[in-house]
Amino acid sequence: MPYRNLIPITGVILNIATENDCCSQMISLRTEDGIVNFLVDADTKVIDDVRLRMGMRIAAFYDGSQPIPLIFPPRYRARLITVVGRNEQVMISRFDQNLLAENGSLQLNIAGSTVIRTANGQQFSCRLGNRTLLVYYTATTRSIPPQTTPSRVIVFCENRR
Repeated sequence: MPYRNLIPITGVILNIATENDCCSQMISLRTEDGIVNFLVDADTKVIDDVRLRMGMRIAAFYDGSQPIPLIFPPRYRARLITVVGRNEQVMISRFDQNLLAENGSLQLNIAGSTVIRTANGQQFSCRLGNRTLLVYYTATTRSIPPQTTPSRVIVFCENRR
């Protein structure tokens, strides 16, 4: 899955409805900007394989390069979903060898307490630079670029076939 174009929308799950095929669900999120619907299907990656429930705060990522139907409330196809804690933010980006996000919007400072795993939950002990990372953090500095010490990092290992 190309992670470069993923755009997050964070909100609280209001409703989960099973679709006609029984293999996909429509999730309604309450966000700061109103209600947003996400289709969750077999191709949606749910970090930590968490069972989604009403009242849960999540970030659902959709592919910004795909066409979106102009309907209200907006309806997106979720490519990736992760549970987000209170006051926690998430970001997915490719980070360079200095752990600066591709768009220059965030600099990572990894601490000994930072939990680092692969997308399938395995321990990751290699260098984080030049990889696509899903970063969980609460606070940033006011510097440019903002810096943070993430509580958790998920590494997306690309297939090199």
